Amino acid sequence: MVGAATQPHRTVKKKVALRKKAGPASAKSVATVKVAAPSPGKAAPRSVSRAAAKLSPEAATQLANKRARIARGNGWVQTWDEPTYKNSTSGDITAGEDPVVRAAAVQALGGLNGSVVVVDPETGRILTIVNQQLALGGGFQPCSTVKVSVALAGLHENLVTRVSPIRFNSKSSFDLTDALAYSNNAYFANLGIKLGYDRYSYYAKLFGYGEKAGLNIQGEHPGYFPPQPPKDGGMGMLTSFGEEISQTPLELAGLMTAVANGGTLYWLQYPQSQEDIRDFQPEIKRRLDIGNLIPTIKPGMKGAVDFGTARRASQEDAILGKTGTCSEGRTHLGWFGSFNETGGRKLVVVVLLTGGKPSIGPMASGVAGDVYKQLASKNFFRVSTPLTPASILPTQICCSR
Repeated sequence: MVGAATQPHRTVKKKVALRKKAGPASAKSVATVKVAAPSPGKAAPRSVSRAAAKLSPEAATQLANKRARIARGNGWVQTWDEPTYKNSTSGDITAGEDPVVRAAAVQALGGLNGSVVVVDPETGRILTIVNQQLALGGGFQPCSTVKVSVALAGLHENLVTRVSPIRFNSKSSFDLTDALAYSNNAYFANLGIKLGYDRYSYYAKLFGYGEKAGLNIQGEHPGYFPPQPPKDGGMGMLTSFGEEISQTPLELAGLMTAVANGGTLYWLQYPQSQEDIRDFQPEIKRRLDIGNLIPTIKPGMKGAVDFGTARRASQEDAILGKTGTCSEGRTHLGWFGSFNETGGRKLVVVVLLTGGKPSIGPMASGVAGDVYKQLASKNFFRVSTPLTPASILPTQICCSR
């Protein structure tokens, strides 16, 4: 069971609204054209429209580039329903949170409209949730963060290796490391087509899509995984943009926790008092057979921070992660799921930004990077004592749910 730097990609929005299914209900969404660089050091070729996902890789890239040129010439404008800035801490209940982690997350998010979730990957304990209403709601399109689960599924099915390239046209190709680092859509659209819906659906659900990530967390809603490939774009859009999937920040935090700790998908638990913290015991949801695959995706996730789409998170200590940028309805989304590799303590930090133009994956990575930076300045990662006093080794936990 299984469980050379480029500029951040630009998104151009078309005026004509298309119909799509956003989870169980229908909603309007805006057609998007993205362009990505053909190779490191140049401006990235991204496959990128829903129609393009049905074409050959070479034809899709040509179509995307043509549409982008037209879009730039027409000067399309997009308005947003969601505010870009707000007090994201309003209404949060923090009695059971780690105050040091909470303060760092609140300061890092600042006035942006979004959420920050920080988890101890060794136990599944949630240390803070900034903007609990947003984080515990029904979720948003995962954008390119879906590529982590697609990479793991493709590796487990022996459809790809870290160094085997997928060629898009006669001049360019990416291997898995660069595809993750630069978030190349054509790579993952092609990998998704090879996987097919049934196989990818199996892995996606195993990794936690479409179900609650938390254990008895009041107010938490599950995300959503579509029962069939999107009619607009098929598997290419499902596995490059997460089309029709709704992902919650907690679901992404759960998957990042499993990648950070070697394959244990914990039930995320959110203590509500100091007594809850004292009595805390980790509980395993399921063990994922991905331990041997994680070293294969780590170079791409580290590359995202070192030279790819998440460079704003870069700092002295090693951070690994995956960005995501897209639009859902009239809301722009910026995701970043991450964890640190150095020091005596590990954290998983997930950021979701919603609103206007600043709500992009690179900006979300900057928020997460600031969380790590602030905590490092307080020597938070140099301490070897467990984050949760009652924590025990995963091998000592008896029962999965």
